Amino acid sequence: MAAAIPPAERLLNLVIALVNTAGRMTKEQVRTSVAGYQEAPSDDAFERMFERDKDTLRDLGIPILTVTDAGHGDDIGYRVDLDAYALPPLDLTAGELGVLAMAAQVWQDQAVRADTTRALTKLRAVGDAPESTDLVAGLAPRVRAGGGAFGPLVDAVQARQAVRFTYRAATTGEVRERTVEPWKLLARRGGWVLVGRDRDRGASRSFRLSRMEGTVRTVGEPGSFTAPSADELAEALQTWASGPERVATLAILPERASAPRARAVPAPPGEPDRSADPLLAQRDLVHVPFRAEWELAEELVGYGDAVVVLAPPGLRQSVLHLLRTAATLDQGVGSDG
Repeated sequence: MAAAIPPAERLLNLVIALVNTAGRMTKEQVRTSVAGYQEAPSDDAFERMFERDKDTLRDLGIPILTVTDAGHGDDIGYRVDLDAYALPPLDLTAGELGVLAMAAQVWQDQAVRADTTRALTKLRAVGDAPESTDLVAGLAPRVRAGGGAFGPLVDAVQARQAVRFTYRAATTGEVRERTVEPWKLLARRGGWVLVGRDRDRGASRSFRLSRMEGTVRTVGEPGSFTAPSADELAEALQTWASGPERVATLAILPERASAPRARAVPAPPGEPDRSADPLLAQRDLVHVPFRAEWELAEELVGYGDAVVVLAPPGLRQSVLHLLRTAATLDQGVGSDG
């Protein structure tokens, strides 16, 4: 048996049908031709489903007109009023489209899922062609979910309430409990980062949510710490600021590391001739622009030996350091201490 079509997809199918109909669609035409309505087990069930969907679309601001046949007053159909529904041309940059799609992905929790689903239904329906939805999806930044830590940390940041969690350090593999006054959550290089004041160290620190283990617990009462000053927050965020753009030279195995390849640029002026480099015998030479050295290092480590960093030296050393740290994690380095 085919899987049931989700309500949001059925709504989108209905909007597309009513937008593209030449004149109008009767209820019978909707039931037989719009995917999702054939699942109604009876005429009454279809009537309830269709009426509910019409009300939902009108709540979204989609102007659904009731059209009566001139010769038969009881022959009723429906269509979308395109004059009232049409949007002016949207001149959004690729970055703006990406942020829009990412925002919809982030707020997919139970509290606001219905609103974001309805908004996306409307945005997808007004595209000039099916490719418009693919465009937004392709431009959306890929940010991994923050897991169970994300929700509690959002609440703690807003409530100015300290939190406690178990954390595995990236540089040493050390696992220990941290007590932090959470200041801000950032989306960086495919993951979420908490910036705040580490009470044990008495200084600002950054923590990747992907390295938090177990649950995040609150400490004390809401409003128990003072929000950071503008200067304190700026200093804490300094390590995340974008520096001048540089270009990394990578030797990549064929058909591997597609993400860096997609960002490749021509070789920078003055790039040395590497045609005799033995590393390139079975590899492709790829030049990738970057700003934050450690961010690119963390990305490249994930490809293992498929990617070898040739330049700059600082990036190469950062990658080697992370690889050596990872190699010692099974030798007891990660134990509490």
